[in-house]
Amino acid sequence: MAIGNVEVLKAEAMVKGAVAASDYLVVLPVVTCFIFGAGLLMLRKRTGWHPWLAIPGFALLFGIDVALLVKVAGEGPQTMMMGGWKPPFGIAFTVDLMGALFVTAAGFVALACAIYAVASISATERRYGFYPFLFLMMGGVSGAFLTGDIFNLYVWFEVLLIGSFGLLILGSEHEQLDGATKYCMLNLVGTTLFLIATGYLYGIFGTLNMADIATKAAEMPDDGAVYTLAVLYLVAFSLKAAAFPLNSWLPASYHTPRFVVSALFAGLLTKVGVYAMIRVLLMLFPPERAGLAPVIAWIAGLTMLVGALGALAQTDLRRLLNYVVIAGIGTILAGLAVPSVTAVSGALSVVDPVTAAQSVAAPVAAVLQTGLSGSIYYALHSIVVMTGLYLAAGTAAFLSGSSSLAEMGGLWRRHPLFAGLVLVLLFAVSGLPPFSGFWPKVALVRATLVADMPWLAATILLSGFLLTIASARVFALAFWRPLPAIHGVASESEVARIEAETFRAPGPGRALSLVPMLGLITFVIGAGIWPEWLARLTDSAATGVIDPAAYLSSVFGGGS
Repeated sequence: MAIGNVEVLKAEAMVKGAVAASDYLVVLPVVTCFIFGAGLLMLRKRTGWHPWLAIPGFALLFGIDVALLVKVAGEGPQTMMMGGWKPPFGIAFTVDLMGALFVTAAGFVALACAIYAVASISATERRYGFYPFLFLMMGGVSGAFLTGDIFNLYVWFEVLLIGSFGLLILGSEHEQLDGATKYCMLNLVGTTLFLIATGYLYGIFGTLNMADIATKAAEMPDDGAVYTLAVLYLVAFSLKAAAFPLNSWLPASYHTPRFVVSALFAGLLTKVGVYAMIRVLLMLFPPERAGLAPVIAWIAGLTMLVGALGALAQTDLRRLLNYVVIAGIGTILAGLAVPSVTAVSGALSVVDPVTAAQSVAAPVAAVLQTGLSGSIYYALHSIVVMTGLYLAAGTAAFLSGSSSLAEMGGLWRRHPLFAGLVLVLLFAVSGLPPFSGFWPKVALVRATLVADMPWLAATILLSGFLLTIASARVFALAFWRPLPAIHGVASESEVARIEAETFRAPGPGRALSLVPMLGLITFVIGAGIWPEWLARLTDSAATGVIDPAAYLSSVFGGGS
């Protein structure tokens, strides 16, 4: 009888039907990264082959990501349960439109960096495992964007951190080891907080499936336990995202590895922390997120100001970009700080419930979606633009022989095409039209004004103004002015001749390094001049997070 009961329970907990081939798209990004990473590791004595195997691997990864995005945009959220277990018993991979957008952007910049690395990563660094570590890190990033299980979100964080540690110390220089120590220790603190919060969550809910948690959290009494969880996750993910006041580790470590590694870190790693914050706070614990909105608003505003002012204070190009990353994180968090529908309508209904309901129902209902859509749009923009800026900084430093603004100059006259590409990226990161950074800032300013947070809207504008000054300073010193006499070269014509040879020599000065920049800038211009296509996707993604009915239906097969 006992055996019969076990078989009945097993039958109820297991999926017996065949899995459609297209459903494997949900896990293929992670599988692709691990297969190529393991294959390159087995070819560790053939490191000359690594770039020519890795680039097709990342092209395949990007193609799979695009196919997954098309499927999710057309059919809604997709779920695949590992081992055939029904939710919430098994490990779930669940991807909605927000996750698909993030994973596609990650695949795009990883392909760009893999191409750039052909010109910038030496044979010795390939022998140290650059490409296997890169695939390992991308497997962790992809898994974090695709998982539907909060403990496995923690696991994927650990996987991407292992890969990032290997990339960070590539070369084993003293400065790299120092930066890696700071990076490791502070990320260890964030990881520990994440794990403590997850253990506490399991003790409260008895499940780790995100859809199951969202369902049960909506029915939990307001006894403070879930609020404590939300605070713990806010602190843990703020550290991962380098939000104020937990941002000191980023400028202390991101300037130490190779430029292509810094580009990947700046484009992706902090955005994984932002993604996790959106997923956990807005989808799983929306009432608690609404209560924490004033705290998040202050964190966002101070992060923007610290980043913008820090960028103005730097004399080294890469250190300056480190602070630009921080300012961008603050801008993204501004969308999470917008009060919920209940909070805004409740505040207005105190005066006159009937009038409030009639006059402000429409804008109030849209304000959170507008803010979150702006955050997602800006995060995608930041992934691409920050990657492009670090790659451009690597090329500029190689051509100038230094990343110090005091020793750079004359690049506009000698390399006008390259200088023009950098100018586009600087305009975009400053939020100027007609480039991709302008429209999400418009959405965020609009949302904060409607939510009666004019100080936060002013902070977004002030941060953009300060970043514009910092960008103008970079271009004026590194590109527009003549080359400083410190280089001891007789004439600029002699410098031009040397650099013409440099563009044909090994290193990030080769013309090959401009190819990924052109791809990234195509997105920057396209999303700025024609923003409707991306705005529609981010609007739908924001709606899916705020109202996760489709997400729950994907997991439970009909909703719960």
